[in-house]
Amino acid sequence: MAQTSTTLLASKSHIANVTGTDISFTATGSEYKITSTSTALNGFAIRDLITVTGTTSNNSTFTVKTVTSANELIVEEIVTTETSDGSSTVTLDHAGFVSDKAKGDGYYSQPDGVHTVAYQVNSTMTGSIKMQGSLATTPTEDDWFDIAGSTFTADQSTLISTANFTGNFVWVRAKATSVTAGTISSVLINS
Repeated sequence: MAQTSTTLLASKSHIANVTGTDISFTATGSEYKITSTSTALNGFAIRDLITVTGTTSNNSTFTVKTVTSANELIVEEIVTTETSDGSSTVTLDHAGFVSDKAKGDGYYSQPDGVHTVAYQVNSTMTGSIKMQGSLATTPTEDDWFDIAGSTFTADQSTLISTANFTGNFVWVRAKATSVTAGTISSVLINS
């Protein structure tokens, strides 16, 4: 089978952090929400990583699953129900994002497992990008693991970086972390 090239991530930029004294957390069955009464949360997008600080029980990093309204996000990870007290400032720090998933060699039962990734960033990008793999046919957030040797840490001088990695991953995706500025122009993968 011929190699295929897939765009995992088109242009994606860091967005401003959000703070508010009206941010609450709700766990209803297997649905986990971050809500507010007036603080706008709709600047975040699906698959954004947000690090929460200033709470009693929810200081952690969450992956946005759905933006349901200007004041409500549904996240992948479990939250502990916690109501805003109206005086404590909660910060939602846009820490990065994950890309769409793409079929890896394991999906096609290819024996070589060879993958090549190319990262392209702008000169103001800070943070790192790495590849993650999954062996699950329908992966959840808990099914992803970091792939060794695939991390690119932006140094504001290297704008393009490549990495080769081997594994019979069913799915692969890119994960950007510690992003505080700049833009990832693209992440391309051959598998």
